[in-house]
Amino acid sequence: MDTIAQLTENPTVLKVAKLLLWILSIVLTIGFIRRTLKKRIENITIRYKAQKGVEVIGYMLIIFLILMAVTVDSMKDYTIIIGLFTAGITFTLQELILSIAGSFYIFFVRVYKPGDRIEINNIKGDVIDIDSIYTTIMEMGEWVNSDNYSGRIVKISNAFVFKGPIKNYSMDFPFVWDELNILITFDSDTDLAKTIMLDCATELLSSYTEKSRAKWQEMVEHYYIENATLEPTIAIELTDNWIQLNLRYITDYKRRRHTKHELFDHIKKAISKSEGKVKLASTTLQLLPVPPLDIHLKN
Repeated sequence: MDTIAQLTENPTVLKVAKLLLWILSIVLTIGFIRRTLKKRIENITIRYKAQKGVEVIGYMLIIFLILMAVTVDSMKDYTIIIGLFTAGITFTLQELILSIAGSFYIFFVRVYKPGDRIEINNIKGDVIDIDSIYTTIMEMGEWVNSDNYSGRIVKISNAFVFKGPIKNYSMDFPFVWDELNILITFDSDTDLAKTIMLDCATELLSSYTEKSRAKWQEMVEHYYIENATLEPTIAIELTDNWIQLNLRYITDYKRRRHTKHELFDHIKKAISKSEGKVKLASTTLQLLPVPPLDIHLKN
């Protein structure tokens, strides 16, 4: 008993005992976190990286504690080692730290949310999930035209919210402006063509125009932005081959392709009823015949 009492009063023994308790606590914590990650993360790759990250951090803490117990004798040395350890952790895990910070930024600032259509890091699509590290996007474009899904699921690190612009098609103002070009011949009735296009656009897009007007008013009150024309407008451009009528209109960001299809269909049918007063133009080639050759032979 006297020997045990002497050992418990020995500063070195107490120091070693505390170190062993800390190491045991860290090992048990690593095991608990690994089991929790295994249950909650379904993606094998992410689960593997997360578990490895927990192990690395735990082992670095154990090494740090051993260094402090063996080599540190003063508070000044503690401060130096803590500073070096923190700098090493920050440099090694900077991408992970930025991703976690980005997730907080996304949720609290409301940069985007699931269901929004965004373009980030030159990737466009609909946000289908946001976790603590990645934003998952259903990709659009690439080898398909217009606003169609490509079928690929893209995971983007949340750190990208700090590295470049984020284009949000649906936040605050869920409408976009689009354009449609109709080409007519020079002998067509331009005023009639303009009337046909505006009438078709007004008839098809009246609901979008009314809904967007209320949303735009909220934008004007919230942001430093001037008022804009929400009704369909037409601009005329003369070219070497035809007259180009450019129709600018507003539509729902998810129905841009369908809206353009309906406009083309209605305008084409209306032009066909104009009895030839409006003619659609196209690129034409005129082939000229080779002039005849008159050859005279002299002796």
